[in-house]
Amino acid sequence: MKRRYLFVGLVLALAGSMVSTSCIGSFALTNKILGWNHTVGNKFVNELVFIAFCIVPVYEVSALADVLVINSIEFWSGNNPVACGRSVIEGQDGRYLVDCDKTGYTITSENDGSVVRLDFNADEQTWSVRTPDMEEGVVFMTMIDDNNVEMVGADGDMHRVALDAQGVLAYQQQALPAMLATR
Repeated sequence: MKRRYLFVGLVLALAGSMVSTSCIGSFALTNKILGWNHTVGNKFVNELVFIAFCIVPVYEVSALADVLVINSIEFWSGNNPVACGRSVIEGQDGRYLVDCDKTGYTITSENDGSVVRLDFNADEQTWSVRTPDMEEGVVFMTMIDDNNVEMVGADGDMHRVALDAQGVLAYQQQALPAMLATR
């Protein structure tokens, strides 16, 4: 009898240690579902879909899968099996395939087959853009700190942009003439 309690206690202790590995995780599956919900329609439609997914337990099941399986895989391997992969984006100009990997995104237009690569360099804290005909990417954004970035301007120079409503608005106003000229 005591042996059985010891065995059950040992199993519970091992199970508890696996569940409580201090891994918060990114909850990529749940966040993908929430992200999809934001694309469905206006805020009222989003709320209705949210309520329906709570009643049907879509969010509950995805959160449980994240907690028990996906976040554990992410913790032990360093990779989240859901976070990266392929997404299809419906845009005004057609459909785009977005492939995510550890360093960035490859965006392919289904209309004309054109490809653009966005890469993040963690050492330099920069985002760059590259097309297949380019040997190296062109840096378009450098992370300075939590409140500021440097962005390439219409003149080709890097400009400091505050990450707040005023900074983004000022950058948009500066970049808008160049964006309109390329259309």
